[in-house]
Amino acid sequence: MAEPSTALLLFSGGQDSATCLAWALDRFDHIETVGFDYEQRHAVELQCRGNVREKVAALYPDWHSALGPDHILDLSVLGKISDTSLTRDVEIEMNETGLPSTFVPGRNLIFLNFAAAVGYRRGITTLIGGMCEADFSGYPDCRKQTLDVTMSSISLGMDRVFTLETPLMSISKAGAWDMAETLGGQDLVDIILEESHTCYLGERGRRYDWGYGCDDCPACDLRSKGWQEYMDVQT
Repeated sequence: MAEPSTALLLFSGGQDSATCLAWALDRFDHIETVGFDYEQRHAVELQCRGNVREKVAALYPDWHSALGPDHILDLSVLGKISDTSLTRDVEIEMNETGLPSTFVPGRNLIFLNFAAAVGYRRGITTLIGGMCEADFSGYPDCRKQTLDVTMSSISLGMDRVFTLETPLMSISKAGAWDMAETLGGQDLVDIILEESHTCYLGERGRRYDWGYGCDDCPACDLRSKGWQEYMDVQT
């Protein structure tokens, strides 16, 4: 018999990681999740993670049995050294480098290294992330080339072959909604709408067609445009 397949998902509680959770539960025998508290301005996402995990896993018996432990890592030092609008109460704007001020330098590189350290201890060498270079904010640490080099470094440094699955890498936000529907039907789409959190400002006071948010930050803009494109195809 083949060994049970296991993976560790970098899980924020947002639209992308919620979709990746369903994707992972559909493909692996055992899935663990890891989240990062880096004093992000939208820390409400950490509160949403539990509901997303529970409700996504409850869609199918096999998914429920496949969902393993959740790990939360304190990376507050990243927030302390990051002078960005994701870790400070300052206006979101484009900076002199051409990147949005929401870019947290090194974030995905740090996340992957810490996730691999958890995986090493847990005997898990497959990581899953919701990074995407097809429809995103221009972050250089979301690019496939960056991620491939990072994983090579991790594998060399730990003397163990680690791999990274990025199911959303080449699809748009509309495509992510479509993937969710394919994986879990309208029930999964509804869970992502109601329970996941994407807004950079942490706003959950108002519900739009595409979910909760401020309807102004780059994350809300991407999510709402993707939802509209997805709905246009449905009709």
